[in-house]
Amino acid sequence: MTLRAPSPHFSRPFDFRLGLGIPLALMALLLVLDPTGLDFALAHLFYEPGQGFIGRRSFWLEDILHDRAKQASILLGVLAIGGFLLSLVTARFRPWRPRLGYLVLALGLSTSVVAPLKTLTAMHCPWSLSEFGGTETFTPLLAPRAPSDNPGRCWPGGHASAGFSLLALFFVLRDRQPRAARVALAVALATGSLFSLGRMMQGAHFLSHNLWTLLIDWTLCLLCYRGMLYRRPAPERPPRSEPLPFGRQSQ
Repeated sequence: MTLRAPSPHFSRPFDFRLGLGIPLALMALLLVLDPTGLDFALAHLFYEPGQGFIGRRSFWLEDILHDRAKQASILLGVLAIGGFLLSLVTARFRPWRPRLGYLVLALGLSTSVVAPLKTLTAMHCPWSLSEFGGTETFTPLLAPRAPSDNPGRCWPGGHASAGFSLLALFFVLRDRQPRAARVALAVALATGSLFSLGRMMQGAHFLSHNLWTLLIDWTLCLLCYRGMLYRRPAPERPPRSEPLPFGRQSQ
């Protein structure tokens, strides 16, 4: 089996104004229209008074969907780094270097940006709030935090980023394998949504936390694609006019 290098050509058309404008508009909408009511309504579906969140001690949600899935995400990142390093020293992988480099950067940014944002926002998880059996006071994203000895670390959704970071595969594939790219897009959205639902059932996140993760990861993957992989099609040249045969020039 031989590894076939990608043939160089221009990128398929992409409307970056929509690709960036829609997620930015949705981010602004989340800031203007406080999603607290919807967040709490959904969280109450997974909460049983006196017992806690229904998925808090679930083996499948914690050990499989959380721990093992996180390990699989780390493995994908390690494989991407390994492939990129091979492209630096092996001619066989050299044509793949731009895409492997993009994959390393997009995956890395999509997952690593979560930790500093958690520290910066200090929002509490649902399971820590007094409404769900905890002791902390809820405050919206842009509001000052209530006094607490244990600052929260729950915005945006960290585990959701492990799924939504797979959006990078869509951009890696879209110019040369559009059908596979659509499959990768569907897998990324489904995986991120599944991870989000699992953590919501455990009381680790509200819906809006995970929506923010999706919008942030899409924006980061798209910006990396624009800077590293996107090749604008060459402008079409006007057809050259052929000179009239000798003796037929206009008088």
